[in-house]
Amino acid sequence: MSHDDEIEPRLGKPHATPIRRGRSYRGLVLQAANLAGGIRTAGGRRGRFQGNRSGVGIGVGRVLASRDRFAAFRQRRVMVKSRIVRLGRTKGMDAARAHLRYIQRDGVTREGTPGQLYSAGEDRGDGKAFLERQSGDRHQFRFIVSAEDGEQYAELRSLTRRLMTQMEQDLGTKLDWVAVDHFNTGHPHSHIVVRGKDERGHDLVIGREYLTGGIRERAAELVSLDLGPRTDIEIGERLQREIEQERLTSIDRHLLRGMDQDRTVIATDRDPFQQSLRAGRLRKLERLGLADEIEPGRWSLSEGMDDVLRRMGERGDIIRTMQRAFSAQGLARAATDYVIADPATMKALVGRVVERGLSDEFHDRHYLIVDAADGRSHYVDIGSGEATNAIPAGALVRIEPKPAAARGVDRTVAEIAAAHGGRYSIDIHLGHDPHASQSYAETHARRLEAMRRTMGGPDREADGTWRITPDHVEQAALFEARLAKAAPVIVETLSTLPLARQVDSDGATWLDRQIAGADPEPLRDAGFGRDAREALARRRQWLIEQGLARQEQGHIVLRANLLATLRRRELARVGGQLSHELGLGYSEARPGERIEGVYRRPVDLASGRYALIEKSREFTLVPWRPLLDRHVDKQVSGVMRGDAINWTIGRQRSGPSIS
Repeated sequence: MSHDDEIEPRLGKPHATPIRRGRSYRGLVLQAANLAGGIRTAGGRRGRFQGNRSGVGIGVGRVLASRDRFAAFRQRRVMVKSRIVRLGRTKGMDAARAHLRYIQRDGVTREGTPGQLYSAGEDRGDGKAFLERQSGDRHQFRFIVSAEDGEQYAELRSLTRRLMTQMEQDLGTKLDWVAVDHFNTGHPHSHIVVRGKDERGHDLVIGREYLTGGIRERAAELVSLDLGPRTDIEIGERLQREIEQERLTSIDRHLLRGMDQDRTVIATDRDPFQQSLRAGRLRKLERLGLADEIEPGRWSLSEGMDDVLRRMGERGDIIRTMQRAFSAQGLARAATDYVIADPATMKALVGRVVERGLSDEFHDRHYLIVDAADGRSHYVDIGSGEATNAIPAGALVRIEPKPAAARGVDRTVAEIAAAHGGRYSIDIHLGHDPHASQSYAETHARRLEAMRRTMGGPDREADGTWRITPDHVEQAALFEARLAKAAPVIVETLSTLPLARQVDSDGATWLDRQIAGADPEPLRDAGFGRDAREALARRRQWLIEQGLARQEQGHIVLRANLLATLRRRELARVGGQLSHELGLGYSEARPGERIEGVYRRPVDLASGRYALIEKSREFTLVPWRPLLDRHVDKQVSGVMRGDAINWTIGRQRSGPSIS
C-alpha cells in the first residue's frame, strides 16, 4: 500500500539519467555536491567534498576548540591520542585481538601485574565478548588519555567512565567500549577501545573536530574539576621553566604566531611578565642558533625553528631515558658516550641489553638501550613490538639495519616470469631451472604471497600461477621499505645468558665463540667492552681448569672441536633433566639424521635456542628457527645439516619447508 507522503529523492537535473540504485544517501549527497562544483575553500577555490567534515560531534568539537585561548593556561592539561582502525578483514580482527592482549600485558599496573580490562558497568571486562560483538564491524576507535597530573589519581577508572559518559552525551549515542589503565610510564594513562557502531547498529562516524580537540577539552574539564584549576603561581612557574628548555614550548608557539612575513618578532609586551618571558626565551634561542637580534628589541627567527626544537626535545627525552636505565642498574656512562642510532647510517653493533621499552605506546614502537662493545651506549628504535621476540635484560645481541632493497628471490622471479610471458609458478620455476629444489621454489612462492597480502599484488590465479609485472623488482623494493618502516633493524640474540653466567657455563657460550672464532668482535676498554674483556680472561682460565685448553708459551691452545664438545655436554645435561620432567628418553640428534616428531616448545641454553621435538617414546633437541613458533604442537620433519636443520611442516614430504 502506498502513501502520498512516501517519496524517494532523486538528485540531478530534470530528465537526467537515473542515478544507479543501491548507493547510500550519503553517497548521493556527495555526488550532488561535486556535480554542483564542490565547495569553496578558505581561499575561495573550489574543491571536491569528500565527507571529511561529516560525523557526529562536529558542533561540540568546534565550540570547544573556539574557547578563549587564555583559559587553557588555567585548565589542567590532558593529552589524547586517537586512531581509527579498520576491521573489515580477518587480518583486522587479528590485529584487534592482538591489541587487547597488548594493553593487558604484564607489568602495567602500579604493582607490576597484568592490566585489567573494564567497561562502563563491569570492573572485569570480557574482551572475548567485546571482540565477538565487533565481528563484521567496519572499524573501531582507539584512544590514549593521559592527564598531565594523572599521578595524583589513586585510580583512573572513575575518570575514564565519566569521560565516556560525557562523550555519549556529546555524540548522542551510547558507546560500546572497554579500557585498561597503565601506570608503567611517567604519566599514568588509559587505553580505551570503542566499537565503531552506535546504539542503533549503524556505523559510528565521529567528526574530525571532536576527535582532534573535543575529547581533549572534555577530559581537561573533568581533571580540572577533580584537582581544581591551576593557580597563577603554578602557571607562572611553568612558563618560567620553559625559558631554558631545549624543546618546542608554548612561548615558542606564541612567538611563531606573532611573527611577521619576514619572520621577525618584537620582544616587548604590555604585560611585564610576558615581556620577561619573551626576552628570556629569545636570548635562549639566540644561544641555540635559532634567533638573531637584528636591532634592539627586534628579532629574526630561523626557518624551521619549530622542527629543530621538536627534534631537540625528542633527543633530550631519549638521553634522559638512557640515564634512568643505566642509573637503575647502578651503571654510570658519560653523556658523550650516548648514541641515538639511525638505521639509515648505523653500522652493526654487538652489546648487552640494558633496557627494552616503549617509545610510542599508541603505535607499539619499542626501543632497546644497548651497552655496546665499542664502549658507547646506543638507543635503537626496533619498531613494532611483534617484530622482535622478548629479550631479557643482560642478554647479548647483535643489531644491524634492515636492508630496504629487493632480494635475490625477487630478481629470480622477475627473470623466470620474463622468460614465460609474465607468469610464475613453482612448476614453471622447476621447469626453468632443473637444478632448483621444490623447497627452494616454494620459498619464492611464499615471498609472492607475502607481497600480495601486504601490498595487494602481484595477482594470483586460481591454478596458483602468479602474474608478474615488468616492474616487479621495483615493487619488491617498495615492499622491503614498508617492512623496514615497521622493523627498521634486525635484532639477533647471541646469548640470553649475562656475561657473568657464561664464565663457568658448560655450554658453548658467546665467550667461547669469541675465543675460538677467527674474527672476534673488537672490544674497546670501556663499558661493555671492558666487562667482556674481563669475562674472556676468566673463561680462558675455566677452560684450562676443565682440560679443554692449555697454555703454551703465553698463548692459549684450545682443544679440537671445542664448541661441539661444549654443546654436546650441555645438551646431555639438559636432556637428562628434561627426560626426568617429561618421562621420555632423550635421543641425541646426529648430523645427517632425519628428525620427525611434534614441536613442543623452545629451550634456551648457553649454546643457543633449541627446539624440543617429541616422538612417541623419546624426544630430541635440535637447533631452533623463528618460524617454528607458528607450528607449536604440529608434526614437523627435517634433516640435520651440521649445526642447522631444514624443516618440513606436516607429515607429507612435499609440504612447505622452513630452510
